[in-house]
Amino acid sequence: MSRAAILLTLLIASMLGGCSVPPGRRGGGGIVSTNPCVDAVLVRIVPASRIAAISHYSQDPGGTSIPLDVARRFRATAGTAEEVIALHPDLVIASTYTPAATQAAYARAGLKTLLLGIPDSIAESQAQVTQIADAVGAPSGGARINADIDRAVAKWTRHSANLPSALLYITGDLATGDGTLLTDMMTRVGLRNAAVRYGLTHTGTLSAETIVTQPPDVVIASERVGRGAALRHRLLPTTPQAVFPRVLINCGGPTIPPALERLAAIRAGL
Repeated sequence: MSRAAILLTLLIASMLGGCSVPPGRRGGGGIVSTNPCVDAVLVRIVPASRIAAISHYSQDPGGTSIPLDVARRFRATAGTAEEVIALHPDLVIASTYTPAATQAAYARAGLKTLLLGIPDSIAESQAQVTQIADAVGAPSGGARINADIDRAVAKWTRHSANLPSALLYITGDLATGDGTLLTDMMTRVGLRNAAVRYGLTHTGTLSAETIVTQPPDVVIASERVGRGAALRHRLLPTTPQAVFPRVLINCGGPTIPPALERLAAIRAGL
């Protein structure tokens, strides 16, 4: 576990100390989040007793942006209308991709709901942190997260006329393209997203066979093993391969500082 994850674990443990009843089991009230990126913000800005439930993705090693031992302290839901309504929360924070039928069920049940999209830049992510913090009555907590992001951006931003090209794979052949938060972070540290060269916008598949004739200066992936990684190693034997942990890929907000630090380290190693 990284130092940041250990510190977060200790922080949450202290917040949970003295709770005789586990969070999310008090029988009504509180906040329900069905969005793992919202979970990552909530556990940092509100007492654990206010969180009625988090997203089940936060308890999945491939989907979480918080330490698993922290996530497993909370009730988790799959985000179905029945589960959420049964908790009688004061506020539901969900994704704009939540099915219309589920949103309608929340409305019929009289639940206050905040729907959030996917931020495409650091600035949009910070605005979303502020929106979450204001909605739960913890503006100072949101300000702390955004101040950490500002410091990380100032520390790791690199201005250069010559930007090495990089491809960042989320998993398998799924790569991040232009117009994404990950691309914004790559650019800040002095990397140029090579996906633009192949016409990829946002997120899409990009096989090793596609890039072999014009390989990037570095391939960044969330995994060392798997068919996609093995094929890239075989077809691009001279191209540097770097690992960017999946826990840094899934969300923005408080994940941005460690993500920038890792990307900057990859850039420095070229």
